Amino acid sequence: MEYVQERVTTLHALTDHRPDAPTGRAAVVVPMTEREYGTLAADRVLSALEEVAPARVIVPLRAPRESVGPFARWLDGFDLEVETLWCGGPRLTRLLANHGLDGTRGKGRDVWLGLGRALEEEYVVVHDADTKTYSPAFVDRLLFPVANGHAFSKGYYARVEDGALYGRLFRLFFRPLVRALADATERREPGVIEYLSAFRYALAGEFAATTDLVSRLRIQRGWGLEAGILGEAFAHAGFAGSAQVDLGRYEHDHRSVDGPTGLADMSRAVGEATLRAVEDGGIAVDYDGLADRYREAAAELIDGYADDAAFNGLDYDREDERSQVETYAGALVEPGPDTRLPTWRDAPITPAEVADAAATDLAAATDDAADAATRAAGEAADADVRGNAHRPSATPPSDPAPGED
Repeated sequence: MEYVQERVTTLHALTDHRPDAPTGRAAVVVPMTEREYGTLAADRVLSALEEVAPARVIVPLRAPRESVGPFARWLDGFDLEVETLWCGGPRLTRLLANHGLDGTRGKGRDVWLGLGRALEEEYVVVHDADTKTYSPAFVDRLLFPVANGHAFSKGYYARVEDGALYGRLFRLFFRPLVRALADATERREPGVIEYLSAFRYALAGEFAATTDLVSRLRIQRGWGLEAGILGEAFAHAGFAGSAQVDLGRYEHDHRSVDGPTGLADMSRAVGEATLRAVEDGGIAVDYDGLADRYREAAAELIDGYADDAAFNGLDYDREDERSQVETYAGALVEPGPDTRLPTWRDAPITPAEVADAAATDLAAATDDAADAATRAAGEAADADVRGNAHRPSATPPSDPAPGED
């Protein structure tokens, strides 16, 4: 247990106290994909939110049309004010495309749509739905700083699961990258690099903010969402307006390094978002030799992780960690074109237009699902009737009535 303060206010879980927080004036945004449907983790999150009783729960949903109706009905089964925001419906897609906003789809785009809908409340909380250890206290802890003078707060936690250290993209990519950038930058007043360094788990997806701040955020479309939001929070909240809170024990899904949604792919988006945030903060990045400086910083950290793991009796594969560093080093290139979504203050569409389009899409998809279920039931009944026609009767015919021949 420790109580060290960083450059941003750091609130520690020194006890099991659940702080008072204005949950009834907050919208909770929980992005989901088809894979969260009916899972134990998502069920736990939603059941815990019933205890929290926020003003609204907004679920930006990325799923194929045939899954949307059952998914929405499942969400409606919780004692919550849930708005299912289908992010892939045809009307919403046309609305975005007509204003040049469709582009690449990803988690960030989904969250951006959900944040727009959340602006009707005073505060916003965002977190994922794959958390196996979700507690109602998480919302209270995230909200407490923003209800007490801060504009932005971010969750942090130790990723220690199954007897090993996780949080690999943060430990092995983000942290050494920021250290390499700091080492290559001339000493000056604390700025964006020090801000990024202050967060104990910068790639955590859990944060809370005032809706005023949320309306000012430019959002990355994909996996660079968390790093990009930190860059925006630095610009609009700064050190004094930011906080981080200890969420304690936190377990969720792990990703492989390789593959289409693996950590290697994510590192490219995270690297681009981080480097863009640093450049937006007024730092000229020296890309010559950046990968080598990153490798050196990562090597020093790996030595520390190995000692920490041994100290705690955890498994640690030093060679595998070094191999990951080599993979992530390939992501260190200058950011490409800026494809961030605009702030909701400047967006060419309104959250109300998003809501109307998404609601119409959801109703159509739900009707389709109901029609399909009706057809399936009818086909099953017809098949049963056809089967019975060729099956002997279960009871013998009755005797003829009197007077019948």
